[in-house]
Amino acid sequence: MSFSISGKSVIVTGAANGVGLAIARHFADSGARVMCADMDEIKLAGEFGANPDRDVLPDAGEDAVDEDASNVRIFAGDLREKLTIANLLSATIDAFDRVDILVNASRQVMAMDPLDSDDKTVEALIDQNLMTALKLSQAVAKRMIQQAKDEAGEDEPQSIGAIVNLTSIAAIRTRPQLMGFSIASAALEQMTRSLAVALAPHRIRVNAVGFGSVMSASLREACSAEPTLREEVIHGTPLGRIAEAGEVAEAVHFLAADASRFMTGQVVMVDGGRTVIDVVDTDRH
Repeated sequence: MSFSISGKSVIVTGAANGVGLAIARHFADSGARVMCADMDEIKLAGEFGANPDRDVLPDAGEDAVDEDASNVRIFAGDLREKLTIANLLSATIDAFDRVDILVNASRQVMAMDPLDSDDKTVEALIDQNLMTALKLSQAVAKRMIQQAKDEAGEDEPQSIGAIVNLTSIAAIRTRPQLMGFSIASAALEQMTRSLAVALAPHRIRVNAVGFGSVMSASLREACSAEPTLREEVIHGTPLGRIAEAGEVAEAVHFLAADASRFMTGQVVMVDGGRTVIDVVDTDRH
């Protein structure tokens, strides 16, 4: 059983903030070659110390390797556009010659009025959270299949690639003001299962990590706006704390590594137990 992802070529979307950023850093620290993608070019470049005009992580001290050998690149663009997806894949191939792992960590959380028929939040979040992940997964899967054909030999690997989607406990827990986010999250989980079956004959695994009670960028912003929210989340989490974003990165690492080589179509929950409790006080009801 191998947990190593060293030398693997990885695309991480949503890499400029929160959980996506933690995943990109974790994979880079674990020896993977990482293409960090996000719409926010300035934040992306700032987080990885890169020059946006070169898309390369610069040297970091006397012991650093040459820039061309850096294991991190950045890519800025709107993945809702078809050309941007093609450009991201091309940039990854140009930088690392291949792609072995895709982490769809780009997501947006928006509140809405569930009774407002003019509200476009559902459409926007389906486009941003579901369709970008689907289209990028399709493009990357085709590349993985072609790589396997080009490298076909006597000892074929049990898995030629892994796709990991990030979803939320909102897929199975309801807050009316987050209806659009919940719908998109649930759709992403079903997409994970459907793609897992479709890509299994090609030896590409597709799984997801659903999380809650994790200090993501959106939760950090919400806690700043609502001072009591942090304690409410902690109180509603059986393990009694809010996890760091890096704890989600570790679960993603497992699903991307050969250690999970017989897992596909699964949604692994990282939520401190929130989705397994009944919020009703059974001593009184």
